[in-house]
Amino acid sequence: MISNDVAIVTGASQGVGRALAIGLAREGFKVAAMARSTDRLSSIAAEAGVPAASVLPIKLDLSNPQSIVDAVRCIPKEFGRLQVVVNNAGEGGAGTLDVQLDKLTSLLNVNLVGPFKLLQEVVPILVAEQSGIVINIASRAGKIGFAGWGAYGASKFGLVGLSESLYRELAAFGVKVTTICPGWIDTEMAKRGGSPLASSDMIQPEDLMKTVRWLMSLSPAACVREVVIECRDDIE
Repeated sequence: MISNDVAIVTGASQGVGRALAIGLAREGFKVAAMARSTDRLSSIAAEAGVPAASVLPIKLDLSNPQSIVDAVRCIPKEFGRLQVVVNNAGEGGAGTLDVQLDKLTSLLNVNLVGPFKLLQEVVPILVAEQSGIVINIASRAGKIGFAGWGAYGASKFGLVGLSESLYRELAAFGVKVTTICPGWIDTEMAKRGGSPLASSDMIQPEDLMKTVRWLMSLSPAACVREVVIECRDDIE
């Protein structure tokens, strides 16, 4: 049954974001599905088995602050009450001091500055409702510094730190903030990033949806600051 509650999911065209958008639609949310390319967003509703009107495709470029403002404004008030925000979209890339400054800037813009700007736009809405949950998808690389991944890790460490501050700031307003820090996820991004694990040994995108579903099932008084999900064969 479709409710009047709205969930925003960034990076919804593929991988984890698509799995989360489909899963939240199946949970009854109206989904504002955001991505740089909207081509694959229109099929989310059909894949979820929900009415087409319950999924709103929205173009979003996290590297462009005005695009973020415009994307949030594209959600009409009559679409429903915003209750879930999933900052999922991200950019990968190996390298530490050998990374060119333009690549570092891109990583920081997409993985940290963009999510920061989105939260600037949506948190006041959640605070006004005195309810809701923000879920920031970071990375295991935002908890542990890995050789050869320093630039990416810096962007994700930043997101983890921002999330923890908001976790403590927003609890008093009835808004929960949780960071999910997964290891290798079975997606095209992981394959491009050189994951040493076979698909069957990686975290599955549905594992992230199961985690989100659990977080949403908790009582209003139960707050989870952080969830770290590791691959069994990658635990050191």
